[in-house]
Amino acid sequence: MSRHTKIVATLGPASSDPLILENLVHAGIDVVRMNFSHGKAADHVARAKAVREASIRARRPVGILADLQGPKIRVGRFADNRITLIKDAAFILDAQCELGDATRVGLDYKDLPRDVKPGDVLLLDDGRLKLDVERVIGAEIHTRVRVGGELSNNKGINRQGGGLSAPALTAKDMEDIRTAAEIGADFLAVSFPKSAADMYMARQLMRAVGGQALLIAKIERTEAVANLDEILEASDGIMVARGDLAVEVGDAAVPALQKKMIRAARDRNKLTITATQMMESMINSPVPTRAEVSDVANAVLDGTDAVMLSAETASGSFPIEVVEAMSRVCLEAEKSTDITLDRDILNRVFTRIDQSIAMAAIWTAHHLKVKAIAALTQTGSTALWMSRLNAGVPIYALTPEVNARNQMTLYREVYPLLMSQAHQDRDLMLWEAEQVLLEQGVVERGDLIVLTIGEPLGTTGGTNTLKIVRVGEHPQPAQIATPL
Repeated sequence: MSRHTKIVATLGPASSDPLILENLVHAGIDVVRMNFSHGKAADHVARAKAVREASIRARRPVGILADLQGPKIRVGRFADNRITLIKDAAFILDAQCELGDATRVGLDYKDLPRDVKPGDVLLLDDGRLKLDVERVIGAEIHTRVRVGGELSNNKGINRQGGGLSAPALTAKDMEDIRTAAEIGADFLAVSFPKSAADMYMARQLMRAVGGQALLIAKIERTEAVANLDEILEASDGIMVARGDLAVEVGDAAVPALQKKMIRAARDRNKLTITATQMMESMINSPVPTRAEVSDVANAVLDGTDAVMLSAETASGSFPIEVVEAMSRVCLEAEKSTDITLDRDILNRVFTRIDQSIAMAAIWTAHHLKVKAIAALTQTGSTALWMSRLNAGVPIYALTPEVNARNQMTLYREVYPLLMSQAHQDRDLMLWEAEQVLLEQGVVERGDLIVLTIGEPLGTTGGTNTLKIVRVGEHPQPAQIATPL
């Protein structure tokens, strides 16, 4: 439980075997990502079941993130599966074309001709190819190749600078939200949202089918960067999705945007995941490059809650090794994380009692150099607030709610544990909390810890009490309830 930064690993052919999945949990994954761009509903249901079973066997909570495909704006198919675009050659994107050739190709997004105009630059295949739009005639976009190369079936299209009108939620996404609710997904990642409205719609759809997932907005459009504040307000967290984002805003702009977005999210008590190509060389190599190590470390130093692996664990040759490598890098980077708690707390205004208790707890824990903070919580809100500021003290969130425990797997510096909380005696509850921490081996008798709890007991949002105790100094109560 020593690593603060969480690891999200994408499931795929290389990681779906039950034994490999269990080994991944032991290696350190905290959340699994299920990419709904691939596979059918039945596949996702089976994988989710396997994840829950592996978590139980490993005696370690693991969250599930369902990642929606979103609007994929792609070229169609070619008669020979691929062509080569020659610099300065004419090339047509034709919404009515069935099978492409060296002169034209079809589009899966039929409204693209209405979204572009002469002078626009279209980027294909993650920006590897560039086309200058010269004119639009009906369903045809006439372009001139600026940067050529090989183009194969179904490669993606972006417009430089953004501005495409495709909706964030497609009909497929709406069906996939139903599947996400069925498997009990803890997080729902919404691809290509442009505004708060996209996130509100996703939340409504998820709640309508009984899902309780936290909403993660993937920031990968220029419009999303411009509307970041409102998207944060409508979401529970964001994913810095650096692939499509780099294509739209330019790769040189991404590092500064990453820092800005993580800082903005933490200031608003929201979650952050940093994603895309973090250790991509380890798809085929047992060790990362030095640049990848620095990339992961910088995300940790930026304050991200989690770093994410995609193809590295989904289809790579070394899924276990890449998780172990990422964990080592996170641990090393965390040793040099600056603690600016005093300044950060002085710059905040608290209007809620429970949030004030959370801030007082981390302030006290930091200055008293206690061994741990134990937050007795129903929903995880208290633990989330504590985790937004780096106190250098581990936060153990004790909850009776399985859903809350699984959602807290993504909170930086928070270690969620189940505890029954089945009675209404505060002193007994606090004593039980000590026993849970002792059983987990994270504290010893004589250690100083900070405990937070709400009265009346079991009330959501009711944290109103902070207590500093020395573990083991109080005698065992006459009546105890057995912790889960």
